Amino acid sequence: MRADLPALAPSQSLFVDGAWRPGGELFEVVDPATEEVLTRAVQATAADVDAAVEAARRSLTERRWTGLPPLERTRVLNRVADLIEAELEDLAVLETRDNGKPIERSRADVANAARTFRHFAGAPSRLLGSTVPIDPGAHHVYTTLEPVGVAALILPWNFPIMTGAFKIAPALAAGCSVVVKPAEQTPLTMLRLADLLSAAGVPAGVFNVLTGDGRVGAALVEHPDVDKVSFTGSSAVGRLVGETAARRFARVTLELGGKSANIVFGDADLDAAVATAVRASFGHSGQMCTAGSRLLVERGVLAEFTARFAEAAARVPMGDGLSGGISVGPLVSAEQRTRVLGYVEQGRREGAEMVVGGATNLPEQGFYVAPTVFTGVTNDMVIAREEIFGPVVGVIAFDDEADAVRIANDSTYGLSAGVWTTDLSRAHRVASRLEVGTVWVNTYNVFDPALSFGGRKDSGLGRDLGDEALHSYLEPKAVVVSL
Repeated sequence: MRADLPALAPSQSLFVDGAWRPGGELFEVVDPATEEVLTRAVQATAADVDAAVEAARRSLTERRWTGLPPLERTRVLNRVADLIEAELEDLAVLETRDNGKPIERSRADVANAARTFRHFAGAPSRLLGSTVPIDPGAHHVYTTLEPVGVAALILPWNFPIMTGAFKIAPALAAGCSVVVKPAEQTPLTMLRLADLLSAAGVPAGVFNVLTGDGRVGAALVEHPDVDKVSFTGSSAVGRLVGETAARRFARVTLELGGKSANIVFGDADLDAAVATAVRASFGHSGQMCTAGSRLLVERGVLAEFTARFAEAAARVPMGDGLSGGISVGPLVSAEQRTRVLGYVEQGRREGAEMVVGGATNLPEQGFYVAPTVFTGVTNDMVIAREEIFGPVVGVIAFDDEADAVRIANDSTYGLSAGVWTTDLSRAHRVASRLEVGTVWVNTYNVFDPALSFGGRKDSGLGRDLGDEALHSYLEPKAVVVSL
């Protein structure tokens, strides 16, 4: 496949007020599998940020989007989904070239992006208020739901188009105008999406894309005319985003890090648990906030499960994501590879035993780290406390149900968890005690646009997807009329 790929344009532009806007300073966009420069994108300036926010505000004031009938907005959002589906393969290839993930994963992500737009396409005619009887005939009182205003949507590099859809679709369904800032490592599919939204009929100014580094995101968060910020990224940066937004009372959604516990009880179906734990730990090279990086195993099956899991991890196919049949592609950047290998060394220093993986037998080119399994891990080790964001998992033993819950909850994060058991009562009991936003029982990483996603503690604030996400882009208004 790689030999047949067309070269990309040597440089990209910004998308502001329905038109492509050239820039001055450019930065390189690198293919993680080959370490070659794919293209160059614009480092947006403060003036570009002002222009994009002003365009979004102007589109709101002129009611270019909210002035359309709800069913027309539904038609446009469904058309966006149609266009994404029509270009699924091209978008998936672009995502893999930009990000490094296996092409099969990129295809699934693009399909999920289309599904997300289609799900929220039905929302504009369902934004219902209510009548409120406050006294017998003296007043007519009702409520409405209105768009929060201009929303800045700041995206991560691990799932560019899918996470973009998680935020863009409900924001547009609510009637907001948006400025999207993709991660500097992976801007390409979001720039292509700008063309598709424009072709679908999204009016000028309603959807804007700014590329660049963290300075662009910071300028958006600080901008006095941005009403809502939705950020997906690290907990450290998310804390700064939240603090900055709070100082001016901007609405905020934060989907941040995770250190998810994947809990295997002694009565679990070990065949299913092993196979799914491999995907939960090493899918997308572990570059997932929900990665099951703490693998909690009951002592009675610890030896058997660990042996089978390590054997399966050693067989995980690794290589260029465009080759097909690959489970672990390169990490997104040289910086990320160095960071992950630093955690591998940290695990060794802490006394954990690395039974699989590390930096051996890797392709000559590309930012690779092999699937890595540590045993003898305790929950106080750095590799069990901090989010690694790479294909590294620690196996932690537990004694009983109470011990499993204690270890799982002993984390600064609270995003997600997995539970493996054939005891239905235990499944519900443990799920109710885990301090996380999502619990998967006898499965892992199942998402749907109708199902809210987000976390507790250092994993963030608010939710993407579901009705919770839609309402985060809306403001209620009460109207009281004297009769």
